Amino acid sequence: MNKPVNDAVGATGKTRQLILVWDMPVRVFHWLLVICFAGAWLTSESERLQMIHYAFGYSACLLILIRLVWGLIGTRYARFSQFLKSLKAVSEHFLAMLRGHPHHDVGHNPAGGLVMFALMLLILLIGLTGYLSVKEFLGNFMSEAHEAVASLALAVVILHVAAAIVMSLLEGQNLVKSMVNGKKLGMPEQGIRYPQYLLGMVLLFASLYFFYLVLSGALPSLTQ
Repeated sequence: MNKPVNDAVGATGKTRQLILVWDMPVRVFHWLLVICFAGAWLTSESERLQMIHYAFGYSACLLILIRLVWGLIGTRYARFSQFLKSLKAVSEHFLAMLRGHPHHDVGHNPAGGLVMFALMLLILLIGLTGYLSVKEFLGNFMSEAHEAVASLALAVVILHVAAAIVMSLLEGQNLVKSMVNGKKLGMPEQGIRYPQYLLGMVLLFASLYFFYLVLSGALPSLTQ
């Protein structure tokens, strides 16, 4: 049983405590995507590291596709139905923050969920434009589109990081750390029961194997 970590008391009279919110597949996905995005960005200008760039980029797309599936069948807070809200809900979230009364969502807040989903779509678009660029479809136009979408995605990533820092301060909890250990403050009954360690490890090794296949040239249709 987790020990209470602060004196915040909910409407039921129960003390908020650390509960399991993010399952292992979500955490593995998040940090592998961070590595893939950073790796693809850092190798984007080097012809010598071109295959590494491809491996990072296509691996990021694979992760997104798997996350889209997990967003439909995964645990409670991994599902899109939990955090993809209407524009009205997003605007109300921002207004509450401006008034100094932010919502303390257990999972993603409405704005964070929207940004995360937009980032996933942008990364898929980066992968698509990159693939079409490799195939020399529409010549330089597709290469320029690839770079433009990548720059837009970087801006969204910076926004995401800044928002995580701000929300950590407002909520009084380390949101980056919560994506490592999977725990956030909440009521005991709000936590998920199963961390899904096995599926997380399957995702990790499947992603590493796919990265190796692309890097080794075993999937020439993606790189030639």
